[in-house]
Amino acid sequence: MTTKQSASPAFQGKAKQSSLVPGHTAVPVSSDWVARSLRSVWHPCTQMQHHETMPLVAVSHGRGAWLYDHEGRRYLDGISSWWVNLFGHANPRINAQLKDQLDRLEHAMLAGFTHEPVVQLSERLSTLAQNVLGHCFYASDGASAVEIALKMSFHFWRNSGREQKQEFVCLKDSYHGETVGALGVTDVALFKDAYGPLLRQAHIAPSPDARGARPGETAAGVAHRAIAGLEALLQERADRIAAVIVEPLVQCAAGMAMYDALYLTELRRVCDAYDVHMIADEIAVGCGRSGTFFACEQAGVWPDFLCLSKGISGGYLPLSLVMTREHIYRAFYDNDVTRGFLHSHSYTGNPLACRAALATLDIFAEDDVLNVNRQRAARLTQALQPLAKHPRVRHFRNQGMIWAFDVVFDGPEQQSGFARRYFTSALQHELLLRPIGNTVYLMPPYILDDDDIEHLASRTLTVLNEVLNLS
Repeated sequence: MTTKQSASPAFQGKAKQSSLVPGHTAVPVSSDWVARSLRSVWHPCTQMQHHETMPLVAVSHGRGAWLYDHEGRRYLDGISSWWVNLFGHANPRINAQLKDQLDRLEHAMLAGFTHEPVVQLSERLSTLAQNVLGHCFYASDGASAVEIALKMSFHFWRNSGREQKQEFVCLKDSYHGETVGALGVTDVALFKDAYGPLLRQAHIAPSPDARGARPGETAAGVAHRAIAGLEALLQERADRIAAVIVEPLVQCAAGMAMYDALYLTELRRVCDAYDVHMIADEIAVGCGRSGTFFACEQAGVWPDFLCLSKGISGGYLPLSLVMTREHIYRAFYDNDVTRGFLHSHSYTGNPLACRAALATLDIFAEDDVLNVNRQRAARLTQALQPLAKHPRVRHFRNQGMIWAFDVVFDGPEQQSGFARRYFTSALQHELLLRPIGNTVYLMPPYILDDDDIEHLASRTLTVLNEVLNLS
């Protein structure tokens, strides 16, 4: 980006001043950090030219549910910083565990070595999965976990003498990450189309998104119809299909598409009937986000592979993992090196990240988080009722600690750039919200008090009216 762009009026300010942040020494104000970032950092999921007019916020520090910039402005983190932060920023309990771990072991390779945090974390996750799933394989980000699950499924069938099972199935509008393998099982054109020639395309099965209900049809009816479409595909190609991958209960990047748990029950049935693996991508919906620790619990089923990331470390450090079943693990257990799962990452099972995850699980256990969240969710749902009844809102919905609604517009001028305009206006009202297309969603940390709930609910409505020119 050119110097002229970096000095765009959107970011001009008192660049030579400094600001005192509580507990910090004098630091340059936000405009300094913004200009330097625009010169040196290529930001993710961003058309960088948009930052000529759209704010880039330079964060100084975080406390609880709030982020603060260098000039003392605050923003309620209504999306948990891309769905990762569960118990607030700078959580003292997680901080204490990490500080202790720093004096013990920062990292050691996990090939030929092991360490206490990765063993304890693996054991505790297996217990949470009722020991149906275990043998945790670690990476750093969600897309890497998806890649691992896809490779494990493919390799399992190869080790089992069924090399022809090489194909995958994903749902319409699904999103599973942006590495090449993960994009192959993604159905969001914005992320996928540019890289089409690089990808191995998956089969696309109907989505059980309840918003697709026909007149008089229930969410369960949509789920039955979607399963029928998948089963027709499996009847034709199950001998070549390795696995079906889904986000249980909520397809997040599809505009928070929520669906009936019956779909997962039926998915387990058809995967068993046609000898196809079920991969549960719980990267966004796991760790209590859907209302239970694992989303699949609400359907009373377990997948063959379960991917976790985002909230598992409390939003502190990059960590992802795949859990699988004993018989799958045993298919790789052999004297022949080529039958092993020869996949690795340099920071696999990093002790600091695992310790953050252990501290996160401690909070779940000690604070009865899942039950308390049900009460918190009921309060926020009630506070959002004026918004749910808004004449421009459709499909107001909630699953656990996720809320979403779709916005309808008067004309194309209101729809154009809606997500960016909403994001910008929300910042002016002390909110961090980042709509997906015409879908506004809330995915806050699990620590909101009554004042935070009122702030989030009332200002989400205020911003909507402002952006639609209704205020």
